[in-house]
Amino acid sequence: MSLAIERNYDPQPGLNFVKEHMYLPVYIVCFYISACYYGQKFMKSRKAFDLSTQLACWNLFLSLFSFIGMTRTVPQLLYNINSASLKDNLCAEPMTTFGKGASGLWVQLFIFSKIPELIDTFFIVARKKPLIFLHWYHHITVLLFCWHSYATEASTGLFFVAMNYSVHAIMYGYYYLMAINAKPKWLNPALITAAQISQMVVGTSLCAMSGVLLANGDECAVKKENVIAGAIMYGSYLYLFCEFAVKRFLPKLSYFYKSKTV
Repeated sequence: MSLAIERNYDPQPGLNFVKEHMYLPVYIVCFYISACYYGQKFMKSRKAFDLSTQLACWNLFLSLFSFIGMTRTVPQLLYNINSASLKDNLCAEPMTTFGKGASGLWVQLFIFSKIPELIDTFFIVARKKPLIFLHWYHHITVLLFCWHSYATEASTGLFFVAMNYSVHAIMYGYYYLMAINAKPKWLNPALITAAQISQMVVGTSLCAMSGVLLANGDECAVKKENVIAGAIMYGSYLYLFCEFAVKRFLPKLSYFYKSKTV
């Protein structure tokens, strides 16, 4: 059940801010890349920080935040899917389908949350853990894409937001349990990766469908450049997450299979 402040929320001031500060995420990304590079150099000759308590709190906060966002956006998405055609869901003006009220607030919070989410990398660098390409590339491209999508009022936004909230609620919850050494044995990390890959498959498919609609001349409230950027982003994520899954999990499966057959 949404609160009164959510139901009556007016997203226009936040939307205007995003439109008036289109280059803000670019500046942030430039700072972020520099911080990654110089942060690793700074830590190279220093002892790693523990930060286990701070990391656990951070992951718990993001998991709860994402869970609440999921409860506000997924029901709206399901309602839209059940009450309108797929074309209308992909192309209708967002202010009429999800941009106002509780879903509008949590879509806007989602956009702004991509900035503080960069703190994830601080914990990796400060704890001297491997900073893989997939991690920082994902943070950079998500921030840029989400900001552009919101500024251009992309009609497909609710799909991406609802999916991301749902996966992050599970993912950060898993990270929290790992941070406090309380992960149950049945919770396989491969399930988290599978959920992420599923998200990329759906995201790539949605961008492809939007592209087809635009190519056919249909009126659609999403910019061509946003669709192209989304297709490239989700397509690259799909490849990178699949590559990550193969490298991390298939050798273990192969070893398990051989040990059972010997």
